[in-house]
Amino acid sequence: MKLVFAGTPEVAVPALDALLASGRHEVAAVITRPDAPAGRGRRLVASPVAQRAEEAGIEVLKPARPRDEGFLARLREIAPDCCPVVAYGALLPKVALDIPARGWVNLHFSLLPAWRGAAPVQHSLMAGDEVTGASTFLIEEGLDSGPVYGVVTEDVRPTDTSGDLLTRLAFAGAGLLAATMDGIEDGTLKAVPQPVDGVTLAPKIQVEDAHVDFAAPALRVDRVVRGCTPAPGAWTLFRGERLKLIQVTPLPERTDLAPAELAPGKNNVYAGTGSYAVELLWVQPQGKKPMKAADWARGVRIAPGERLGA
Repeated sequence: MKLVFAGTPEVAVPALDALLASGRHEVAAVITRPDAPAGRGRRLVASPVAQRAEEAGIEVLKPARPRDEGFLARLREIAPDCCPVVAYGALLPKVALDIPARGWVNLHFSLLPAWRGAAPVQHSLMAGDEVTGASTFLIEEGLDSGPVYGVVTEDVRPTDTSGDLLTRLAFAGAGLLAATMDGIEDGTLKAVPQPVDGVTLAPKIQVEDAHVDFAAPALRVDRVVRGCTPAPGAWTLFRGERLKLIQVTPLPERTDLAPAELAPGKNNVYAGTGSYAVELLWVQPQGKKPMKAADWARGVRIAPGERLGA
């Protein structure tokens, strides 16, 4: 088939690479979000998908909006059979959905109908799922509600962050997307409607959602930290300034600390929760680089009974 691939961030690059390497389909062009400011100088930088496409000598389309007439006209000229999508980052209007003969097929990082939306991996971790995965489905106008072509599953490891899990799913999902394109072309794959039961939503994680409540149980604290790492970053307050929490570990054997109460040791620092303590392993004070929590604790000289939070 002639394909036009739509994607933007680094997590979409493995899927593009898989399609380029398959040798079976032609990736005629790539659609990605416009260049965005990045770094201290806020220079405009092309997306990771755009950079990979340019390396491969593929035409790159960067519409400000997918309904722009110039973009739609060019897509009609290319006349793709199918448009595979991974984390493109913009809603596709019906006028665009109708162009490829075999539609737009999205690689979504959850086992649909669970976790429809922008942040499925983060929500899966924060909810304590033990198994997650990726799905390919035919895009329709509803939110991640189209019929499913295929899935792969992935076990959630006890120390996974959303970054860890998303990296594994990006590579597993790349193979799934390539296989889905093959199955669509040769007629061996039929999309199956999603069940009406089991629908959960995964909206974008806001900074406020990443605030850690130490009155919650230790397992909840751990899940929020892992789910919000690396972005947007779990955080609390210490002496009125934001403290990012990069890694913690629950300690069921320690129950002597009140919620948010800090207890520094020689090479450790602990914090109480609504159940038992967690050990703070890596933190990032406001305006500073990430550091071991024990080094941070020595530097700030935590007073007896001092607590995290407002």
